Formats: sequence, structure tokens, C-alpha cells
Amino acid sequence: MYNPEALLETNYILSSCKIIEGSIFKNDAPFFEAKGLTVADFLIAAYNHWGAQYPKFYKMDQLSKLGWLASDILLKDSSFNSKDYKPEDIGLVLSNANSSLDTDLKYFQTTKDFASPSLFVYTLPNIVAGEICIRHHFKGENAFFVSAEFDVDFIQQYVNNLINNNILQFCICGWVDLLGEDYKAVLFFVGKEKQPDSIPFTKNEIKKIYQS
Repeated sequence: MYNPEALLETNYILSSCKIIEGSIFKNDAPFFEAKGLTVADFLIAAYNHWGAQYPKFYKMDQLSKLGWLASDILLKDSSFNSKDYKPEDIGLVLSNANSSLDTDLKYFQTTKDFASPSLFVYTLPNIVAGEICIRHHFKGENAFFVSAEFDVDFIQQYVNNLINNNILQFCICGWVDLLGEDYKAVLFFVGKEKQPDSIPFTKNEIKKIYQS
């Protein structure tokens, strides 16, 4: 049952990951850097550095690669073990400003000759959430919102509602945006239980990480 008072309960950021301008940060600490590369080359370089064995990565569009990398690194060295929870206990709440426009434009170009089915399947912004869920076998509630800027108030309230009303036990949330050579991903892994290195899931802490 929905409980408005549950929104006041404190949840915790168990880990964070930021990808921007050729750099990746895990919990605000440098994780990988490759300046001066195109977004396509940077994402492949970061994937190779990460060392994941996931051949489907190469078939994804750029937005999905960005979100997939951020979520994978987000969960790195986490005490969280998905096997300890039901797939329905973990969800995603993502947002960006440009939807899937980067892929939409590339797909439109192919329609002048032969429309590309491999691009068409990525012409929805929530496909990145689907790729993350497939990777980690998450089946909880997920949503993708489009807004001009990262709406911290809305995301915090939305995620708190899901967790504090026991719809989810954990939630990956944040910003995943890419258009041309401009990109930024900032993801938070949020849960109920305080851990040694966790920080409160408050608006100030979210903004601090996002803007740093």
C-alpha cells in the first residue's frame, strides 16, 4: 500500500559512477581516462579496459553502451549480490535530455538508402534500461524520463517512493545522455540499508556528485 510518509525515510547511495569528457569516476575516484577520443572510440576503450566479456556490447547504439558501462562499473566491487534477491526487487529510473535522438538521426540517414533494422531497435530511450536489465537479470519496475535538465527533486522522490513502499529493494537511477560527441552519465545505486561507505540519498548529495 502506498504510504506518503515513507517518502521521509532515508535511503542510501551505495555507489556512484560518472562518465564525462573522456573520464570515468567510481565513487568520485578516477577509474579510467582516455582524453581526445571520439565518443565511439572512448566507449570501446573503456569497455576493453573494464575487461567485460559481453559480445552484444558491440551491437548496441552509443547511448546504450554509455548506460551499460556506467551501470556495470556502478556495481563493481559492490557487496550487493543479485542472487540474494528476487529479480523483481531491483529496478531502474533513468532520465536524459535528448531521448534517443542520436540514434534516431543515424537511423533517418539510413532510410535514404536502406533502413537499418539494427539501428531501428534502438530508437527508443528506454532501450538502454532494457540492456542493463538483460545484463543483470533485473525485472523490477523501471522508467525513463526526458527533461531539459537532471531533475534531482523528481528522481529522488520517485526512487524513495519505490523503495520505501517496498516496490523495490534497490534502484539504479540517474542521468544517461548522449548526442553526437556530447555525453554524460551519472548513475547512483540506491538501497535501504546503510553501509560503511554509503552516503544519504539526499538532494544535496545527489547534486554534489552530479555537478562535481
